[in-house]
Amino acid sequence: MESNFNNSEIAFRYKTDSELKNARLLFSSMKVPVFSTLGIKLTPFLIKAKFPIRRAIRNTIFRQFVGGETLEQTEKVTDLLAKYGVKTIMDYGVEGKDNDESFNKTTKEYIRLIEYAAKKDAIPFVAVKVTGIASFELLHKLNDAPRVRSGIHDNEEQVAEWQKVHERIVSICEAAAKNNVGIMIDAEESWIQDPIDRLVMEMMQIYNKERVVVFNTIQLYRHDRLNFLKISHQIAKANGFILGMKLVRGAYMEKERERALVEGYESPIQPNKEATDRDYNLAVTYCLQHLDEISLIVASHNEYSNLIAANYLVDNQLPKDHPHVNFSQLYGMSDDITFNLADMGFSASKYLPYGPLKEVIPYLMRRAIENSSVKGQTGRELMLINNEIERRKSIK
Repeated sequence: MESNFNNSEIAFRYKTDSELKNARLLFSSMKVPVFSTLGIKLTPFLIKAKFPIRRAIRNTIFRQFVGGETLEQTEKVTDLLAKYGVKTIMDYGVEGKDNDESFNKTTKEYIRLIEYAAKKDAIPFVAVKVTGIASFELLHKLNDAPRVRSGIHDNEEQVAEWQKVHERIVSICEAAAKNNVGIMIDAEESWIQDPIDRLVMEMMQIYNKERVVVFNTIQLYRHDRLNFLKISHQIAKANGFILGMKLVRGAYMEKERERALVEGYESPIQPNKEATDRDYNLAVTYCLQHLDEISLIVASHNEYSNLIAANYLVDNQLPKDHPHVNFSQLYGMSDDITFNLADMGFSASKYLPYGPLKEVIPYLMRRAIENSSVKGQTGRELMLINNEIERRKSIK
């Protein structure tokens, strides 16, 4: 199959003329380094200082990348996406606060979200951040712990705290299994990732026996993750469960390199983008070659990586909506990929966060950083938006 994702009519048919113009203004601003840098640095401060900028944020970057402030407000967006064959991965975009009350509240919200998704055919997955239900400090300690008792220190307080985390994730997985909703556990920084990987592997062994309920996420900008994928596959085969894997390039590259430099250890990050692209595409191919044993989510804004999976299904005469192959991009970005894939009959989805504006600021800042740091991303978005605006003008 030969295809490209340049059909702007399909990509943006869910957007009105005014929404397209607002998106053009936003991405144009993000393309100017001084604007994007100042915005990323000043916005959290201005929100904390209660400057009157919430309305401006809500009408620009929030509207572009977030579904709403409440779960109920997202329904309009999810229904609109479903109209064009695009599914939704729901994400409670609030960063966890470091106390049991917050962790328990977030756990309940995840379960409420899963029960909501179960009522919507177009919401097959829910995203879960372990840092929303567990202390970052605890995860850091466990990451560096000797591998005794599954990585837990011989410290009663930490054992008790980890038990609570375990109970929270089990309750979330139980709800997902009961409601036939998949959950994707987000990847985190390398210095807290090991205990998350062990926890997710344990959950997959319990819940992925007959169908895939639990997915891990691996960031291929780490040079060890392709090997980790293969090891995870071997563990899954040996223990008789289906491996669920969401593949991303990654979101913490600069932070990872800076920490490695400051603390004097080898950076876990690939030497260059070419190495990341190589490992990402090899990981996609590896999963495709084992589709009876691995369920794959291609979570990428790279056209070529998506085409690898799409072409594989077509070339091997497999269903375009194969139950073990899903494509996903962030809401507000790469509509050309998502909507064109959906239009061709593939299982394509948008990763859609929601939450109070003040609480999702960290998520919004990551999107701004991502668009300003990924080479060509903002320019590509702008080009496609401009193409569609001009196309619409030409037919009026």
